[in-house]
Parts: sequence; structure tokens; C-alpha cells
Amino acid sequence: MEDETQETQGNQETQNHAPAPEDLGAIRAELEEEREARAAAQASLAEKDDRIAELEASLSEAKQGSEATAVELASIKEAKDQAVAKYLNMAKALNPAIPEGIIAGETIEEIDQSIEKGQAIVEAVRKAMESEASQARVPAGAPTRGTISLEGLSPREKIAAGIQQGSQR
Repeated sequence: MEDETQETQGNQETQNHAPAPEDLGAIRAELEEEREARAAAQASLAEKDDRIAELEASLSEAKQGSEATAVELASIKEAKDQAVAKYLNMAKALNPAIPEGIIAGETIEEIDQSIEKGQAIVEAVRKAMESEASQARVPAGAPTRGTISLEGLSPREKIAAGIQQGSQR
């Protein structure tokens, strides 16, 4: 009996450590699935690495392009600033009636607006001056001759005035 028990235990140990044929098939299928999943993951990883390399290349090109664009923008801004400065000088030269301090601006539109304001100011001052001038207007020509008032003159001044009147006649 002991021999049978030992033999049964020996068979059970072999059976416990060695897989059964149906278990071997399942293990192989599972191993194959894991290999396929691993291959798919590696392929996906390779695709992602390629995409990362493409994106890095695009980023590098974009950076180079943006640097070139920045240089172009700087030269365009400098040319614009020079053109605006020339326009400002021309506007001041063409509008001598407007004081220089009134004509100013960083853009052509701002300069045009300051010219319009300056012209309005000059026109208002001109109207005010004309109004003052018309109120203090002196008629043209010599005043009419009248008699000289002898009041308040000394006798000597009265004699001189009489002699002068006599010589004018």
C-alpha cells in the first residue's frame, strides 16, 4: 500500500509540474497572442518615433522660417518708420501756417488727423483776428480839415497857429 501511495504521489507530482497537452496548447496560444501584441506595440512605437522625428523636423523648419520672417518684419518696420518720418517732414513743409508742434504722429493717419486739427486751429485764430481787425478799422484817406481849437493854447501858440493857417490859404 505504501508503494501504491508513493506511486500515486509520484504521478501527482509529475502531473502538477508537467502541463497537460490541452494546457500546452492554451499556453502556446497565449504566448503567440503576447508575441503578436508585442510586435504590434513595437510597430506602433516605431510609427510614433517616425512621427516625432517628422514633427521635430517641421518645428525646426518653422523656427528657421520664423527667424527669417522676424528679420523681414524688422526691415519692413524700419522702412515704414522712414516713410512716416519723410511724410511728417513733408506735411510740416506744406503747412507752414500750422505750428510745427501741432503736426505729429506715429502713423500717416495720425499725421493727417493732426494736420486737420492744426488747420481748424489756424482757421479759428484767423477768424478771431479778422473780427478784431474789423472792429478797429480806420477809414482810408486823410481826415477832413476842420478848424483848430484854440482853447488851452498860450498867446504865443495862438499867434503861431494863426500864421500857419494864413500861409496854407
